[in-house]
Amino acid sequence: MQAIVETLFDAVYLISVITIGILMIRKSKGNRQFTMFGIMAVLLGSGDAFHLVPRAFALCTTGLENFTVQLGLGKWITSVTMTIFYVILYYIWRERYQIKGHNATTAAIYVLAGLRIVLCMMPQNEWLSAEAPHSWGIYRNIPFALMGLLIIVLFYKSAKERNDQSFRWMWMTIVLSFAFYIPVVLWADVVPMIGMLMIPKTCAYVWTVLIGYRAMKKEIA
Repeated sequence: MQAIVETLFDAVYLISVITIGILMIRKSKGNRQFTMFGIMAVLLGSGDAFHLVPRAFALCTTGLENFTVQLGLGKWITSVTMTIFYVILYYIWRERYQIKGHNATTAAIYVLAGLRIVLCMMPQNEWLSAEAPHSWGIYRNIPFALMGLLIIVLFYKSAKERNDQSFRWMWMTIVLSFAFYIPVVLWADVVPMIGMLMIPKTCAYVWTVLIGYRAMKKEIA
């Protein structure tokens, strides 16, 4: 039952975000903000596919324990693509609100993203091992969480100051994604059921993408 439900959910998610991303790229009419949003959505779906497709195949065949390498490699790739996702989201913020300067903020985003990717590349992660160390799962997610926090503050302040109704909940989608993700990082190894929080986390990202898509339909005739 888990295999069927999870596979169907993942399939709908991947097809939806990639399709929406492609539509945004094609229909953005040169609008830089929405073109970036489309690229970000395609990256989200494509990156997650490296982990979710092997996971679905494993669940529907011989089990997760027989796909350790494929699942580990998928998580590794997804960790990097999600970092790039937030860098693009930062530039969407700059483009939407016509932000000039803020060099310190840009530097912080790049430093945190670079640190996150470097930590993800460290051999101590043992991505391809069935016994990957829990501690490194925490280390590599510290700069990632700080990136998320910074993006939350930026979107919250700008949407409120500009009375941006289309993006008024963008900050909340990021809050929810991390609220569901952090418990998985901290405790899923001890309490496997906590891993189910990845489903609402995924829904939060779909909400992020839908906010951009709806804004595009509203703002581009």
